[in-house]
Amino acid sequence: MSKAFLAQVLRDSAQITGVAANRATSDLIDAIVQELKKNGKFTLPSFGTFVVRKTKARKGLNPRTGEAIKVKAGKTVRFKASPSLKKMV
Repeated sequence: MSKAFLAQVLRDSAQITGVAANRATSDLIDAIVQELKKNGKFTLPSFGTFVVRKTKARKGLNPRTGEAIKVKAGKTVRFKASPSLKKMV
C-alpha cells in the first residue's frame, strides 16, 4: 500500500479531485504522526494499534566489513492488528 493508493481510494470514494485527495491523505498521515509523537499510541478501530517503543543501545555488526559498531538507543513504531482485521485477512 502506498500514499498514492490511499489518495486514489479517497478520490474514488468521495468523488473529489486528485489534488484534494492527495492533500487529505497527507493530512491524515500527518495527524497519525502527531498523535504518535504526542501520546505514543494511535488506535484505528477495526484495523489495529500503532505504538511507539523505545529501543536500547546495543552492539551490531557492519555487514560489509564485519566490524563491530555501537547502535544508539532510539524509538521505533510497532503495529498490532485488531482481531477483526485478522479475521478479514
